[in-house]
Amino acid sequence: MSEGGARLRSHVAPPAPVSAGGAVLLTGVGKRYDIVAAFAQHTLTIAADPSPLAPAQYAAHVRVAPPRIDDPAYVPFLAELVAEHGVGAVIPLTDLDIEVLARAPQLPALVPDPEVCRATFDKFSCHELLLDRGLPSPPTVLPGSEPDAYPVMVKPRRGSGARSIHPAADREQAEFFVRYVKEPVMVQRLLRGPEFSIDVLGDRDGRCLNAIPRTMLESRGGESIKGQVIADPELIELGRRTAEALGVQGPCTVQAFRDREIGLGITDVNARFGGAFPAPMYAARPGRTYPELIVRMARGERIEPHVGDFAAGHTFTRYYWQLELDEELRPTGRDLVPDGPPVPR
Repeated sequence: MSEGGARLRSHVAPPAPVSAGGAVLLTGVGKRYDIVAAFAQHTLTIAADPSPLAPAQYAAHVRVAPPRIDDPAYVPFLAELVAEHGVGAVIPLTDLDIEVLARAPQLPALVPDPEVCRATFDKFSCHELLLDRGLPSPPTVLPGSEPDAYPVMVKPRRGSGARSIHPAADREQAEFFVRYVKEPVMVQRLLRGPEFSIDVLGDRDGRCLNAIPRTMLESRGGESIKGQVIADPELIELGRRTAEALGVQGPCTVQAFRDREIGLGITDVNARFGGAFPAPMYAARPGRTYPELIVRMARGERIEPHVGDFAAGHTFTRYYWQLELDEELRPTGRDLVPDGPPVPR
């Protein structure tokens, strides 16, 4: 193993069909147990996270603690895992290492080009990129420039989880929040109307394979916990256009409002799985869930686009569960309820 990385720690997960080159490496898994478990049903799945308490790693077949993302040993550490386990796809589950992976040609990472990764990590740069590619983005300025209208939203240029976002009714409030937020911000038209997310998946050629829109019924900390998959042709087309204009490879989430004055406006693009991962999982046709398609791509298959082919009308509502670890940070297998959470009825 690369110097600075932790020793591999094997973990027995449910059996999964494994073929040469078809393993998947997920980075920054954190608490995304749902995503890791979904991949582990279909192939050898490796979870990388520096925290020994990241619960999602315990859904994988192999869990590792890599060096820090800014450590020069980070990419070589991942490259060794790729070679050792026949990894055919590397998928980031956070924003933090997307550009790092994009700039590592030795890794089979499913991420857009580095320039797109960098731009989408900075919301003002993303706004400019969207306009440059002919995509709708709300009027947005940097502090010191006057917005075209009020009210506005003062938002950090970087960050996630709806952190430090403040509505401002007029110039005085906007100037206050610009000073109040202790990081670079931008000022964006406050859109009035329903908010949506579109979960898209692109192949290695940047073709959009599918685009599945959902409503944002309730969010906490910027993460959707209730929503409904909808068959909205305008949103499906917006997702497809965005994915192909940006050359999206792998999963991506496009967030947009339908404003009563300006129509659709994209407010965020995340080149990774969204917080409401269950929604497109429930909506996809059998054999066409995004993890299944990624595993097939990892094995070298070329998937034909099937944009708009999904089941609409299903609502998801999320809840939380937990793991108990022993003194050696190994799962005990115990639960508050024998055999796990009770089956909904």
